Amino acid sequence: MIVVTGDAPDEAALDRSRWRLSAHCVIAAFGTYFCVYALRKPFTAATFEGQEAFGLALKAFYVASQVAGYTISKFIGIGLVSSTPPARRAATIVALVAIAQASLLLFGLTPAPWNAIWLFVNGLPLGMVFGLILGFLEGRRQSELLTAGLCASFILSTGTVKSVGQSLVVSHGVSEQWMPALVGLVFLGPLLFFVWLLRRIPPPDERDIQARTKRETMDRAARWRFLRRHSVSLLGLVLVYVLLTVGRNLRDDYAVEIWAGLDASRSAATFTYTELVVSLVVLAACGLTALIRDNRRALRAALGLSGVGLGLLGASVVALRSGSIGPFAFMTLSGLGLYLPYVTFHTTVFERLIAVLKERANVGYLMYFADAFGYLAYVVLLIVQAGAADQSRSLDSFFVACVSIAVVSIVTLAVASRRIGRHEGREV
Repeated sequence: MIVVTGDAPDEAALDRSRWRLSAHCVIAAFGTYFCVYALRKPFTAATFEGQEAFGLALKAFYVASQVAGYTISKFIGIGLVSSTPPARRAATIVALVAIAQASLLLFGLTPAPWNAIWLFVNGLPLGMVFGLILGFLEGRRQSELLTAGLCASFILSTGTVKSVGQSLVVSHGVSEQWMPALVGLVFLGPLLFFVWLLRRIPPPDERDIQARTKRETMDRAARWRFLRRHSVSLLGLVLVYVLLTVGRNLRDDYAVEIWAGLDASRSAATFTYTELVVSLVVLAACGLTALIRDNRRALRAALGLSGVGLGLLGASVVALRSGSIGPFAFMTLSGLGLYLPYVTFHTTVFERLIAVLKERANVGYLMYFADAFGYLAYVVLLIVQAGAADQSRSLDSFFVACVSIAVVSIVTLAVASRRIGRHEGREV
């Protein structure tokens, strides 16, 4: 005789509830940041061909202006994101989005090149949105999977937004100056809906806290205390993240020029096709790290996965130059090589590092500390190569960046992995 107790059905019900919550989190986070990209990246789909500002190509001037605002935003976000209480996150996102969309409307109204100031203003609020969304997802047993879903949004959305932007310009006759504001308006309604979904996400439960430690807001004293205790351990990880940020932004902001330098025929939808492949592979690979329960083991696995991606990045350049692959394969493989480690840092490295250290901290602080210096490095690079904005040199710069990032980052990760191995049973 089989006795049926209530334990199994209760456990099964808990599992179903947990996966429903996970699906809700991914949809809300993915949808929100996907739409946010429509307020940040559509202008990069334009070439502004033949136009200059203060001796620079106009597009290079625009990119530098927005990235400067975005970089300042990251430094502001170190404090704002890490200290914003959960109850105020959604309202803060809406306020930041409103400022960003208003700046795009003013960009369309203001003559070039003076409208670059509005791209600077556009970058100031948008740089903090990602960390606020991430706050809804961290500190959970499924955080890797949830954050992978969030990160897939900025991989896929950058291609989709460019496709929409180019379609408006080419097929509907919208001017390049007004196209960014129009793209933003198209996505504004869905964005508000997804923010409403974010508000409905409950905090981590007790089992989440036991598995990943409780995540807390951090004031200035807590941030400095964490940095002083773990500065040596963080240095190598931050260096790799900075390099990945530079490479990822080069590929993102100059995708049109890189494709042209490759002499590849493409349609507006090509941007979406390459990024769809990249996002699916990265989502699957990074999400699987959630299956590793031991935090230290998961951290080492994440560093190994990052190394695989970096190896792929360097190999993609070699394969293209040798004629082994074509432009589409190169853009897809270089995207995988950059985004696999970049997203791994978002999903696993910082998440599991806090769990291993068992410190009072949150992922938003670590992300924005690394992000701030990553974007600062990118701004410096834009200034250094300001006179090299033509298509062929954009491609050459990208080749050099890919190989340099791959070599330096693989060596740095190897050193970081050995350090973690030597500190088994102690802090990383």
